[in-house]
Amino acid sequence: MFLKEKCDLCGDCLVNCKYLTYDKESAGAEIRRLINGEKAEILSSCITCCACNEYCPTGANPFDLINELQERYFAFFVPKTSWDFYNSVIASPGRVTEGDPDKPALSLCVMPPVLPKDLISGRMFEGLTLAQGGDYFCWFGYVHFGTETPVRKNAQKFVDAIASLNRREVVFLHDDCYAMIKSKAPEYGIPVPFKPIHILEYIADYLKDHESEIKKLSMRVAYQRPCASRYTPEKEKLVQEIFDLVGVKWVDQKYKGVDSLCCGVLTLNADPERGRAIMNRNLSDMEEHGAEGVVFLCPVCQYGLSEQAAQRGMRPIHIIDLAKLALGEIL
Repeated sequence: MFLKEKCDLCGDCLVNCKYLTYDKESAGAEIRRLINGEKAEILSSCITCCACNEYCPTGANPFDLINELQERYFAFFVPKTSWDFYNSVIASPGRVTEGDPDKPALSLCVMPPVLPKDLISGRMFEGLTLAQGGDYFCWFGYVHFGTETPVRKNAQKFVDAIASLNRREVVFLHDDCYAMIKSKAPEYGIPVPFKPIHILEYIADYLKDHESEIKKLSMRVAYQRPCASRYTPEKEKLVQEIFDLVGVKWVDQKYKGVDSLCCGVLTLNADPERGRAIMNRNLSDMEEHGAEGVVFLCPVCQYGLSEQAAQRGMRPIHIIDLAKLALGEIL
């Protein structure tokens, strides 16, 4: 939610944008237009990466205001194919695979169709209850469609669905789901009656419990940070912790941390030329800094960038598979 009282019109949120060119004066003027509820240029040029929230030095959440006005003015173009895809995944049947009642549940959202093969297999996930399908869809991705209302209207529904699994702890595979639970639900005043655990935390804890089994990988990797991580940036340290545990070097890529680039997948659908430019800039940065592999957290990012990463000689690998590789479960 945008916090008007925290905004001092400094313009840092837009000045630091990696896709647009604003100076301090023009950025401040644009934010003023947004606060006045005007149909500002940023509404159509924003790619919905959420970065301006993290760039804001006062925590005013300017992206939330942009997103609200994008919806009000129908200012953000999303092609029909993207809407059709979202509608289809929401309609997919929910399914729960019961596991050990004393172990956590694992929420997969609607990601299984785009997950790497056999990602959720092996010892790391033995005994976990698995929940997947439209009944467990988090709705957070609608911010990338220039619309916030579905997120707000369905937040309680999502929390209730996860709570119905009757597990004290729930692990979230999809970064969007975790952002919904840790950021949006509290913002909307919705209590969360279980302990949410991010998949990064789960992996790190598992690796520490099995540290004697780890064979260091000695590989240089880049990391593709999901846009939803802008809402829970405190977990970034877990990426470094996992890399240290498995023995990989995180290259000093330019677009890293708060300066990370969006994967460009949704932009590609709406504006192919712009989407390809974002992807190329991102992958070129990784390649130029000597990455041998690209580690992904978001399955959609991996789905969209894997082929191009491989063509550049960088192995695409989900962070779960990175852990399994170090544990000798995959080659």
